[in-house]
Amino acid sequence: MKKILIAEDESALSRALELKLQNLGFDVKIATDGEEALAFLQTEVFDLVLLDLMMPKRDGFGVMSERTSWKSQPVVFINSNLSQKADVDKAKAMGADDFLVKSDIS
Repeated sequence: MKKILIAEDESALSRALELKLQNLGFDVKIATDGEEALAFLQTEVFDLVLLDLMMPKRDGFGVMSERTSWKSQPVVFINSNLSQKADVDKAKAMGADDFLVKSDIS
Protein backbone atom coordinates (compact mmCIF):
# COMPACT_ATOMS: atom_id res chain seq x y z
CA MET A 1 0.00 0.00 0.00
CA LYS A 2 1.34 3.45 -0.92
CA LYS A 3 2.00 5.80 2.01
CA ILE A 4 1.35 9.54 2.07
CA LEU A 5 2.34 12.03 4.74
CA ILE A 6 0.08 15.07 5.11
CA ALA A 7 1.89 17.82 7.02
CA GLU A 8 -0.91 20.33 7.60
CA ASP A 9 -1.99 22.21 10.73
CA GLU A 10 -5.55 22.95 9.57
CA SER A 11 -7.39 19.90 10.92
CA ALA A 12 -10.42 20.22 8.63
CA LEU A 13 -8.26 20.19 5.51
CA SER A 14 -5.94 17.43 6.70
CA ARG A 15 -8.90 15.27 7.71
CA ALA A 16 -10.66 15.82 4.36
CA LEU A 17 -7.48 14.91 2.48
CA GLU A 18 -6.94 11.90 4.73
CA LEU A 19 -10.45 10.55 4.05
CA LYS A 20 -10.19 11.10 0.29
CA LEU A 21 -6.80 9.41 0.10
CA GLN A 22 -7.79 6.50 2.36
CA ASN A 23 -10.85 5.90 0.18
CA LEU A 24 -8.47 5.66 -2.77
CA GLY A 25 -6.48 2.98 -0.96
CA PHE A 26 -3.57 4.97 0.48
CA ASP A 27 -2.07 4.60 3.95
CA VAL A 28 -2.09 8.16 5.35
CA LYS A 29 -0.22 9.73 8.26
CA ILE A 30 -0.87 13.28 9.49
CA ALA A 31 1.62 15.67 11.04
CA THR A 32 0.17 18.85 12.56
CA ASP A 33 3.42 20.83 12.67
CA GLY A 34 6.87 20.87 11.11
CA GLU A 35 8.60 19.07 13.96
CA GLU A 36 6.12 16.20 13.82
CA ALA A 37 6.57 16.02 10.04
CA LEU A 38 10.34 15.73 10.47
CA ALA A 39 9.89 12.99 13.08
CA PHE A 40 7.79 10.96 10.62
CA LEU A 41 10.24 11.60 7.78
CA GLN A 42 13.19 10.40 9.84
CA THR A 43 11.53 7.09 10.73
CA GLU A 44 9.28 6.17 7.79
CA VAL A 45 9.42 6.17 4.00
CA PHE A 46 6.56 7.84 2.14
CA ASP A 47 5.57 7.67 -1.51
CA LEU A 48 4.42 11.30 -1.33
CA VAL A 49 4.69 14.17 1.14
CA LEU A 50 2.03 16.91 1.11
CA LEU A 51 3.73 19.75 2.96
CA ASP A 52 1.96 22.90 4.15
CA LEU A 53 4.04 26.02 3.81
CA MET A 54 2.80 27.72 6.99
CA MET A 55 2.84 25.45 10.06
CA PRO A 56 3.68 25.86 13.75
CA LYS A 57 7.11 25.02 15.18
CA ARG A 58 8.73 24.80 11.73
CA ASP A 59 7.32 25.90 8.39
CA GLY A 60 7.44 23.92 5.18
CA PHE A 61 10.64 25.63 4.05
CA GLY A 62 12.24 24.69 7.38
CA VAL A 63 11.20 21.07 6.91
CA MET A 64 12.59 21.07 3.35
CA SER A 65 15.90 22.48 4.57
CA GLU A 66 16.33 19.27 6.60
CA ARG A 67 15.72 17.11 3.52
CA THR A 68 18.68 14.74 3.44
CA SER A 69 17.78 11.14 4.25
CA TRP A 70 14.33 11.47 2.67
CA LYS A 71 15.48 13.35 -0.43
CA SER A 72 14.07 10.75 -2.83
CA GLN A 73 10.52 11.15 -1.50
CA PRO A 74 8.36 13.38 -3.73
CA VAL A 75 7.17 16.59 -2.05
CA VAL A 76 4.18 18.72 -3.01
CA PHE A 77 3.80 22.03 -1.16
CA ILE A 78 0.33 23.26 -0.25
CA ASN A 79 -0.32 26.89 0.58
CA SER A 80 -3.13 29.35 1.17
CA ASN A 81 -5.09 30.96 -1.59
CA LEU A 82 -2.77 33.95 -1.42
CA SER A 83 0.27 32.11 -2.75
CA GLN A 84 3.07 34.35 -3.86
CA LYS A 85 5.12 33.53 -6.95
CA ALA A 86 8.24 33.89 -4.79
CA ASP A 87 6.98 31.06 -2.53
CA VAL A 88 6.34 28.81 -5.51
CA ASP A 89 9.78 29.56 -6.95
CA LYS A 90 11.50 28.97 -3.60
CA ALA A 91 9.65 25.68 -3.03
CA LYS A 92 10.64 24.39 -6.46
CA ALA A 93 14.23 25.57 -5.98
CA MET A 94 14.34 23.55 -2.75
CA GLY A 95 13.27 20.43 -4.63
CA ALA A 96 9.48 20.44 -4.39
CA ASP A 97 7.87 18.46 -7.17
CA ASP A 98 4.76 20.63 -7.31
CA PHE A 99 2.86 23.37 -5.51
CA LEU A 100 -0.90 23.32 -4.84
CA VAL A 101 -3.23 26.07 -3.66
CA LYS A 102 -5.58 24.98 -0.86
CA SER A 103 -8.75 26.23 -2.56
CA ASP A 104 -7.94 23.97 -5.51
CA ILE A 105 -7.84 20.83 -3.36
CA SER A 106 -10.46 21.40 -0.65
